[in-house]
Amino acid sequence: MATYGTWAVIAGASEGIGAAFARELAASGYSLVLIARRAAPLETLAIELRALGREIEVHAFDLASDALESELRTIAATHPIGLVVWNAALSVMAPFLTTPLDQHRRMLDLNTRGPVTAAHVFGESMATRGRGAIILLSSLTAFWGSAYLATYGATKAFNLSLAEALSIELGPRGIDVVACCAGATLTPGFSSLLAGRKGPRAMAPEAVATQTLAKLHRRGAIVPGGFNAFAQFLMSRLFPRRLAIKIMAGETRKLLPR
Repeated sequence: MATYGTWAVIAGASEGIGAAFARELAASGYSLVLIARRAAPLETLAIELRALGREIEVHAFDLASDALESELRTIAATHPIGLVVWNAALSVMAPFLTTPLDQHRRMLDLNTRGPVTAAHVFGESMATRGRGAIILLSSLTAFWGSAYLATYGATKAFNLSLAEALSIELGPRGIDVVACCAGATLTPGFSSLLAGRKGPRAMAPEAVATQTLAKLHRRGAIVPGGFNAFAQFLMSRLFPRRLAIKIMAGETRKLLPR
């Protein structure tokens, strides 16, 4: 808080990693603006965090809609947002051609247009104050073409590239920017996808949040979890890229809905 300020905004805060960031930041003393499409889980989380004595606001709307910029500008105008977490995302695990085109478009809107808008809107006031931090949730899928997650993986590669570029541009203006390239995480969505099947080693959402916040000063890309960091190094540095893509495709195919 001494570095970035007292207010944070979390997009995609209703559950999983977003809710974990909210709890961690509230425990550290931050007041929060929670954003997501569904109002009910946001209100439930807000009640929990207000019990810590924090000021919590809830904004429930479709983050893939054209209303995004105006909603974010209203928040930026009324609160000195010092930290932004863009966790909102849509992931569809299925063959590319069997996924309706509207779903691909929605992934593009939510996963790429969203973080660009948030970084620009809140980055303006952060740059004026000379301090702030922006966390874009990326994924290990950002490092290779991800079969059966083709559009999702491509959007996460976009977020990785965006964060790395902004860390150079905005760093001298006092803004830390990182891409959190999380691996498998025990979110409600991932757990329901497994449906009792054995899946890849997964981290707790709380561990992803705490490790990311602890490494904000590093800027650029963060890979939470020692196993994930080792796997990313191994696949990116030691394996031919084509082989890495095939290996990841085989692992993802095992998780396809039956």
